[in-house]
Amino acid sequence: MKIALHGRNFKPEAQPYIAQMLKQLQQRGAELSISKTFAEFLHPLELFPDDCHLYHTHEDLGNPDFFLSFGGDGTLLEAVTHVGERQTPIVGINTGRLGFLANTSPNELNAMIDCLYKGYYTFDDRLLISVISDEDIFEGINFGLNEFAITKRDTSSMIVVHTYLNGEYLNSYWADGLIVSTPTGSTGYALSCGGPVVMPQSNLFIVAPVSPHNLNVRPLIVADDSVISFSIEGRSKNFLVSLDSRSKVIDSSVQIAVRRERFKARLVKLQEHNFLNTLRHKLSWGLDTRN
Repeated sequence: MKIALHGRNFKPEAQPYIAQMLKQLQQRGAELSISKTFAEFLHPLELFPDDCHLYHTHEDLGNPDFFLSFGGDGTLLEAVTHVGERQTPIVGINTGRLGFLANTSPNELNAMIDCLYKGYYTFDDRLLISVISDEDIFEGINFGLNEFAITKRDTSSMIVVHTYLNGEYLNSYWADGLIVSTPTGSTGYALSCGGPVVMPQSNLFIVAPVSPHNLNVRPLIVADDSVISFSIEGRSKNFLVSLDSRSKVIDSSVQIAVRRERFKARLVKLQEHNFLNTLRHKLSWGLDTRN
C-alpha cells in the first residue's frame, strides 16, 4: 500500500502514537511519501522513517492509495491542495485543537491503520469551490474545500460587492466582505456570519455577507451548479480574496467568479465517525448546565 503523509508540528503527547503508527506501517511494508514540511518536524524527533520518498510539491506526490493529514482542519485543507484532482482518500488526524474535519485522534492511529488495510471504511466525497479569474490569483491551485471570501483590506470603510447569479444581478452587498461557502465550510467562517449549518452532501453554496450595513440582507442558499460572479468597489482600490487558508491582495480591475469544481475531495470515513456526532461534540449542541 502507498501512503502519503503531511502535517505540522504536534503536541508532545501525540508523539508516541505517531511513532507507533509509523513503525506499524513499516512492518506492513507500506510505501511512504512524506511532505518536505512535515519531514522538517519529524527529523529532530528522530521519527523520519528509512526508505521513504520525500515530496516537495503536489506535482511530485505520485499516486498514493491514502493521504494522512496530521494537524487540524487547516492542515487538512492543505492536504486537499496536495491531492487535487487525483481524489486520493484523505484521513484527517487531529493533533491540533478543534479538528472538525480532522476527527481521528492520535490514540486511534493503530486502529485506523488496521481499518485501512481491512477495508473498514467508506468514502465521504465533498464539494469543492473553484475560482475563475482573468489573473492567476492562487498560483494554479484555484479550488478550495471550505469557502471563497472577498473582504476589505486596509481601511475601516465598507466595500461594495456587486454580485451576479448565472449572469443575472443578485445584489450589491455593502459590507466588510462576502463569503461563498461550500456545505463543508458551513461550520466555519460562514457560520460566524450567520449562515446555516448544512449537511455535507447537500448540493448548494451559501452566499453570506460579512457584517452587512443593511440588516435586511441575510445569507442565501443557491444551487451548486450556479456561477456566481463579482465586481468590487470601495474607497481603497485593494481588496483581499481568500480561498480556504490562502489569500491574495487584488485590485478592482480583476474579474472573478466562482463555481463548482469538476472533481471532489474524498475524505475517509471510519465506521465510528459521523457528521451528526461531530456536530454535537465539537459545537457543543445540546450542552446545557441544567442537564
